[in-house]
Amino acid sequence: MQTLSSKAIQILQQGAPDVLRYEDVAIRPPGAGEVLVRNRAIGVNFVDIYLRSGAFPAPHLPFTPGKEGAGEVVSIGEGVTGFSPGDRVAFVETLGAYAELCIVPAHFLVQLPAAVSFEIAAASMLKGLTAQYLLRRTFRVEPGHVILVHAAAGGVGLILTQWAKHLGATVIGTVGSAEKAALARENGCDHVIDYRREDFVARVREITGGDLCHVVYDGVGKDVFAGSLDCLRPFGTFVNFGWASGRIEAFDMMALLEKGSLDATSPGLTQYLAKREDVIANARDLFDVIASGAVKVRIHGTLPLSQAAEAHRLIEARHVTGGINLVP
Repeated sequence: MQTLSSKAIQILQQGAPDVLRYEDVAIRPPGAGEVLVRNRAIGVNFVDIYLRSGAFPAPHLPFTPGKEGAGEVVSIGEGVTGFSPGDRVAFVETLGAYAELCIVPAHFLVQLPAAVSFEIAAASMLKGLTAQYLLRRTFRVEPGHVILVHAAAGGVGLILTQWAKHLGATVIGTVGSAEKAALARENGCDHVIDYRREDFVARVREITGGDLCHVVYDGVGKDVFAGSLDCLRPFGTFVNFGWASGRIEAFDMMALLEKGSLDATSPGLTQYLAKREDVIANARDLFDVIASGAVKVRIHGTLPLSQAAEAHRLIEARHVTGGINLVP
């Protein structure tokens, strides 16, 4: 099979959004266990910004960012079963998604149900599968649980709050503006706290009558860590999965004992998708709640692939509620 040419975003050196370059790149044929996918929609996530800026080390230079997308199978490599050219598919945890064509390990590729569009899949694979493991595996939310979700109007937050409400939880969300507060209420939050105007710890105490929360889901990091521990009842669980305000600094583990024998964890999607059967099962779980209408995926906007830098600027400026997609 001949080498193909594809438009793609390349990063030659880490830095500001301007380092994202729209170029022609060569795409090799898929190897053993790989599938060549023509992207129809590509999701943009905070992890892309971490990799672009240097907050996370570059895997190599140059590289194409992006870790989720949806499209059609072009060709398959040796040993691949369950996929054929023309299949509608979606993928996650695969670096190189900011491109017309990309090579995807079959391990991270799933068939896309007819009820889920390319656009919705691209906006929800990484964010939605993150919500899935947070709610069903890291801390299994059940009816009656009281949960706190930071950045409740963000890409993960909007999916997380809807899904948690569907599971029967009482959902408290923090946001940074009146507009985001309204959106959070529309998407499953029973109570919304504007952290720019209110002390979120005091408000959680007030809302819960002093009983506090079973779990805190934190995609913000440094700025909310200390307060988040004070929002947990004894034996509660603090779950950090993002660092929008910076990484959480080292802390005294005795604080977990003193604040009520708390658990604290920082899980990652890759580990929850280590087994092929988990990729399939978790994706099915996500697609089921989307298809049923229990979770509605919000797409803030769609931009051409060539304008990836603008998508990064919007996200970094906190102007995005939900997700942004790129279209080749």
